Amino acid sequence: MGALAWLLGGAAAFFALLDGWYFLRMPVLVIYARWVLPTVFDLLQEQSFQSRVLLSDLDFLRHMNNARYPREADLARSVHLTRCGLFRAIRALGGHTVLAASSCRFRRSLQFLEPFQIRTQVLGWDERAFFLEQRFVSRKDGFICAVLLVRQHVVGATPEKAVQVLCGRKVESPELPEEVHYWMKYIEASSRRLRAESDLLLDSKDH
Repeated sequence: MGALAWLLGGAAAFFALLDGWYFLRMPVLVIYARWVLPTVFDLLQEQSFQSRVLLSDLDFLRHMNNARYPREADLARSVHLTRCGLFRAIRALGGHTVLAASSCRFRRSLQFLEPFQIRTQVLGWDERAFFLEQRFVSRKDGFICAVLLVRQHVVGATPEKAVQVLCGRKVESPELPEEVHYWMKYIEASSRRLRAESDLLLDSKDH
């Protein structure tokens, strides 16, 4: 009984203090993508990740909580990058990836128990990051309920080298869509403003 109590207490603490399902699902999904799902050889091919709105995903309005979208997108993106081999290529170069920016646009709510899929696609890359689009598509009627743009930075390597390792040759990035260019300009403008604010703060401390 003592061991069972400790086990139940540990499980309760795991789910109460941490996002337990995320920490359980992520490694399981990555292992499943690596060893069970077929490899996707086309880097730019769209991949689908199936899911459903559960009780734990709901907010007070009884639809999927806005905070759940980036979490589910994170899972789908990890599966995507595992299946196409980018994770392995980046690790082979001694690097890793970090999420540098994301933006979500909501078009329609996902309701309780509604099945949906996340369609993830690599749009292109620059000298520092890969750009991906992730669409939340209702499986009831095919409506695109939300769209995420993601900037996934490569640390310790470069996207160009990772693609070269993956493809065995140098590959140029496709032209990024117009909305990605506008989004990048917003990020750059925001960075300039924040750096300027930091410089002013440092100057005021010096005086």
